[in-house]
Amino acid sequence: MNQEQIAGLLDSMKLDLGMLNTTSYDDRFTQLLQVSYEQIQAEGATLNLDVISDCNLIVMYASWLWRKRASGEGMPRMLRYALNNRVIGEKANGQ
Repeated sequence: MNQEQIAGLLDSMKLDLGMLNTTSYDDRFTQLLQVSYEQIQAEGATLNLDVISDCNLIVMYASWLWRKRASGEGMPRMLRYALNNRVIGEKANGQ
């Protein structure tokens, strides 16, 4: 991921978390976005940051990681479904 892509993902994550007007957590959010990117790829997906659904998946994963640190909640079903659909869809299409 390049800096421009990270900046776009960071804005989306901050919007999702309702923290658009602060830069206090930008370094940590950036780390979570990078970890999310790597974890999704480890699940078997080849991400394309020019595809909005792939960007949204990264933001959803990173936002969950942020929320989980306080609540300890497991992965939401909708996020697990999105990950599974992304990985299985890619494999089914032979990519």
